[in-house]
Amino acid sequence: MIVRTLEECKNSERRVVAETWESVRMLLKDDKMGFSFHITTIYKGTETHIHYKNHLESVYCMSGTGEIEVIGDKTYPIEPGTLYILDKHDEHFLRAFDGEDMVMACVFNPPITGNETHDENGVYPLID
Repeated sequence: MIVRTLEECKNSERRVVAETWESVRMLLKDDKMGFSFHITTIYKGTETHIHYKNHLESVYCMSGTGEIEVIGDKTYPIEPGTLYILDKHDEHFLRAFDGEDMVMACVFNPPITGNETHDENGVYPLID
């Protein structure tokens, strides 16, 4: 059994901060769950370019508003209660509108292994 609080993870090496976002990694590959789980904040008024080579990614917006632009495809609005799922090679821009940060719960399969290290050549244990 794993029991952790967001606060304890925020005050550890599981909190990763970048210029346009921060992420608290509640579960990582070393936790041996087959996926990683994060609470990620996209700072208001910012745009982040994201491209994970080999991941399934499921993201649920808890607060804030913005949009996701899938490169070469469509742009979709994001607001609290929105779920989006990206399949493997979905290069995208994530934008948080002015007003408030976007806070999201994120699940990655294969799991993220650390700060910004991804198991890009991993398997998909949840769908094997």
